[in-house]
Amino acid sequence: MAADVSAAPRPMTMRSLLVRGMLVGMAGAALALVVAWIYGEPQVGNAIAFEEAHSEHAGHEPEVVSRAVQKSAGLITAVGFYGVAIGGLFAIAFAFAYGRLGSLHGRATAALVGLLGFVAVEGVPFLKYPATPPAVGNPSTIGSRTALYFGMIAIGLATVVAAVIVCRRLAPRLGTWNAVTLSAIGFVLVNAVLFQITPKPDAIPEHFPAETLWDFRIASLGMQAVLWATLGLLFGWLTERSLRK
Repeated sequence: MAADVSAAPRPMTMRSLLVRGMLVGMAGAALALVVAWIYGEPQVGNAIAFEEAHSEHAGHEPEVVSRAVQKSAGLITAVGFYGVAIGGLFAIAFAFAYGRLGSLHGRATAALVGLLGFVAVEGVPFLKYPATPPAVGNPSTIGSRTALYFGMIAIGLATVVAAVIVCRRLAPRLGTWNAVTLSAIGFVLVNAVLFQITPKPDAIPEHFPAETLWDFRIASLGMQAVLWATLGLLFGWLTERSLRK
């Protein structure tokens, strides 16, 4: 008697994971937008007011994009595309990690990938080059600062991947706890050395409100935390549910 192939569970396909990742990234972007509007945008307005008050050419240059468009359609478009792109990359990372991290099931794998992704893409660059609102940093160095920031993202990704590889190789001999501890210590030490040899960030303008700068950086970090937490938790829940079916 022939086996009933239709009853067999269907494996996860790359296409379904990509679609799921982009949809979850869109959901995470929507939540990050709420954080941006409540906590981030007021600080941007304060920074722009500071810049205009201390600029010799304030009011003389035509406004290419109005402030109203920047904090509505412009912000929605930018954060939406970013969320979809990160969601797709997250799905690819999950597909690579699933089944290669010991006995972790789908939900735990997604949560771990989300945590490591946040550390690599946001945590490492933030510690060296934290987000700054308008009026902070020399406009003539924006190209070099952008290159340094993306270079720090590459460093974060490389050191996180290296730490995971080292942890997997040490675990059979030292045990999971010791392997994770040693890998984490190595990750911190390597990044500490790299932080010392990379260029310093631009100086903060004199008299710039410290509270505005602090609140803006916390809002930026909060947006990324919300996005990556949504990816790690919601993507994992949907994937686990799909696997059960």
